[in-house]
Amino acid sequence: MLQNQPRGKLSLTMTKQKQEYNLSPDLRALILKYQTIELTEYHLYKRLANYAKNTANQQVLLSIAEEELKHYNQLREVTGQDVKPLFLRLMVFYWIARLFSLTFALKLMEKGEDQAQKNYKQLLNTLPFMQEIMQDEANHEDKLLGMIEEEHLEYVGSVVLGLNDALVELTGALAGLTLALQKGRLIAASGIIVGVAAALSMAASEYLSTKAESLGKNPLKSAIYTGLTYILTVTILVLPYLLIEPPLAALGLMLLLSLLIIAGFNFYVSISLDRPFLLQFLEMTVISFGVAAFSFALGYVVQTVFGVEVK
Repeated sequence: MLQNQPRGKLSLTMTKQKQEYNLSPDLRALILKYQTIELTEYHLYKRLANYAKNTANQQVLLSIAEEELKHYNQLREVTGQDVKPLFLRLMVFYWIARLFSLTFALKLMEKGEDQAQKNYKQLLNTLPFMQEIMQDEANHEDKLLGMIEEEHLEYVGSVVLGLNDALVELTGALAGLTLALQKGRLIAASGIIVGVAAALSMAASEYLSTKAESLGKNPLKSAIYTGLTYILTVTILVLPYLLIEPPLAALGLMLLLSLLIIAGFNFYVSISLDRPFLLQFLEMTVISFGVAAFSFALGYVVQTVFGVEVK
């Protein structure tokens, strides 16, 4: 159970002479808000430290948690009031870390702290120690950047390869098959056959390529990341043809899912690896949808020239 008032070695000592502050109601409410955030992040870093498997990661997370506790106690000394942590925020970021990766959750959380640092400047004239808190918050991101050691980040290139190839090839293939075959289940079956064969081919190529490069990555793991990413993408893109009719409606939903996959993946990479989102998103979208448009036109030509009609 979460404690409203954590106590530890960094809590302010009771022997320190208490300073009186004349706070307006608005200023007091603002300090209480920051005090709540510091307490929430203390509990969050503690929980993430327990979740982290890497010992070095655990130590840095615990260190940051103690800094957040110190900040909380400094602000509590000003307000003289205990607060409760934001349980929803705590749970959201905890499960983001569990489901998507510790790196992604921490970087996403630190994006919020960038704004907090700007807001803290409002209190500098009233609370001189806010300068120290701001410096601590600024140092958090540097610590996090240096501590992250997660295996899957080493294989982002393999994931990109599997995802990008699946999106380009399958959106194109399914768009062409939609007009040429005009039967949802037949299109889905053809897409699965093409997709699985391509996934195995890409995984094998990634295995041989990684083995030849000798960059310290495990060739088998690279192949698995590429192949599984490819197959997962194929499954998502084929699903509309099994669920809805007519095929043109399934095509529209498939393209929408492609766009969401591209946006979600690029957001994940932009946060985890500090890469620009918009440029990568536009590049992948233009390539994938350009190939789909060309393949759709090719399907029309094939149907017209060869008189293909599936009954």
